[in-house]
Amino acid sequence: QVQLVESGGGLVQAGGSLRLSCAASGNRFSTNVMGWYRQAPGKGRELVAAITSGGSTNYADSVKGRFTISRDNAKNTVYLQMNSLKPEDTTVYYCHVQARFGGYERDYWGRGTQVTVSS
Repeated sequence: QVQLVESGGGLVQAGGSLRLSCAASGNRFSTNVMGWYRQAPGKGRELVAAITSGGSTNYADSVKGRFTISRDNAKNTVYLQMNSLKPEDTTVYYCHVQARFGGYERDYWGRGTQVTVSS
C-alpha cells in the first residue's frame, strides 16, 4: 500500500505561481511514472504533466511553457511548478503515482488539492 500526501494548492492572482508537491510513502515499492491530473466540474480527468523515473516528461499543450514537473526519487516526491497561472487553470489537481511492487504495478491517486486563480 502507498499513501500520497499532496500540498501546495491555494488561491493566487492571474500571472502568479504555485508549487504543488506530492509525497509517496509505504513499504517496499518503487515509483515508475509520477504525475498530475486535473478535473474541472462536469469534465473528465485530464493529464497535466507526467514524469518517468528516468526523467522523461510529458505535458498537456495548455500548460507547456508555464508548468514544470520534477521529481526527487530519493524522497518519492513529485513537484509541479506552475507559473503564469490563468483563471482557466482553476480546478482540483490530483497526484498520480504508478508504484511497482516486485513483479506487479499499481496506480495510486491523491485526494486532490484545489488551485484557484483569480482574474
